[in-house]
Amino acid sequence: MSSEVFTESAGAEEEGPCAIVESLEQIGSKWRLVVLHELQNGERRFNELKRATDASSRTLSRVLDDLQEMGFVERRLEEDAPVATYYQLTDKGESLCPVFDEIACWADEWLAACDD
Repeated sequence: MSSEVFTESAGAEEEGPCAIVESLEQIGSKWRLVVLHELQNGERRFNELKRATDASSRTLSRVLDDLQEMGFVERRLEEDAPVATYYQLTDKGESLCPVFDEIACWADEWLAACDD
């Protein structure tokens, strides 16, 4: 193997894991993943998300603020009585749906094998 090919391969390997690590730093916390996954089912009110995720109000509020700041989630305030806050995925957030589908397929195959 020539050193040119080796160097080129090593560079490609370095770029790959960095992108994965950066991605997981943005979406990889337990609560972020749970909220993003739950919002795949469409727009949800804060209390609906709280019940569905079992997160505390403080945790859910912090996670939603983080996801909104990063552009994965958008917030809509409905000021009719009673005031309601709704959250939904942005285009950036929706782009994660196929990723979740692939992880689910992987888990079905490999995590089930671990249980046997």
